[in-house]
Amino acid sequence: MGGFRPGALAVSPAAAAVSVGAAHRVDGSGARAKPAGNGRDDHGHTSEKKGLGMNNLAERFLSETDKKRIESAVAATEKRTTGEIVCMIVSSSYHYPMADVLGATAFALPLALLATHFLGGWLWIGTQNMWLFLGLFALFFILLRWVLRRCPPLKHLFISRREIDEEVEEAAVTGFFRKGLYRTRDANGVLLFISVFEHKVWLLADKGIHEKVPSEEWNQLVGRVTRGIRNGQGADAICKAIQEIGDLLNAHFPFKPGDTDELSNLIIEGERDS
Repeated sequence: MGGFRPGALAVSPAAAAVSVGAAHRVDGSGARAKPAGNGRDDHGHTSEKKGLGMNNLAERFLSETDKKRIESAVAATEKRTTGEIVCMIVSSSYHYPMADVLGATAFALPLALLATHFLGGWLWIGTQNMWLFLGLFALFFILLRWVLRRCPPLKHLFISRREIDEEVEEAAVTGFFRKGLYRTRDANGVLLFISVFEHKVWLLADKGIHEKVPSEEWNQLVGRVTRGIRNGQGADAICKAIQEIGDLLNAHFPFKPGDTDELSNLIIEGERDS
């Protein structure tokens, strides 16, 4: 997906902030995910790379300068409040294996039929030879599945909107627990979750915040972030959103002496396997 730019995203305004403290459907088994430790790189943000194909979308979503700007925005904002803000950008919320199968089958079947007709006649084994067809179909299927795994726009065609919405929601809530935002002292963690492949933005607030800030505030904030990404100003929109989150947190959770930064400010992850 060469030349990927944030402005090329058709980001859909994702749903509102949710009371994560009351959420139950977190991972595939329905149980809460256990928090995992995170290592930071030289720039201070966490980077977890795994999977293939869509794995580097998150890394290419922002430049190194933009990443530093976001980290600085979070650090500056957290000096005004006891709330914890984490910006999490993932390449994809799920790897969608059935999309590879459906796409590869849809392309391989007509190609195998055409190739059997012409190649079978040329080899004098018949234009409807079943064994030649099966061999060609298997060859095309393997090749096209490999292509689909490495071509996100093409793969996107074989995934339903409903599946995307469900996987992004699950990944966002899982990330909230996995990164430990539910363990903050005053239940005031906020996760700004951006899933690049799905073009989705989610904002999740722990129960301490959600009880005091109306959902409309979060909806409007998410809308501004998505518009900024669509206009090619992703980093500016994210930094602005972080400042606005800080204003909301400061009104209810002002900074207290001795408060420390408990979590990573920016997390960059590759494709999720589940």
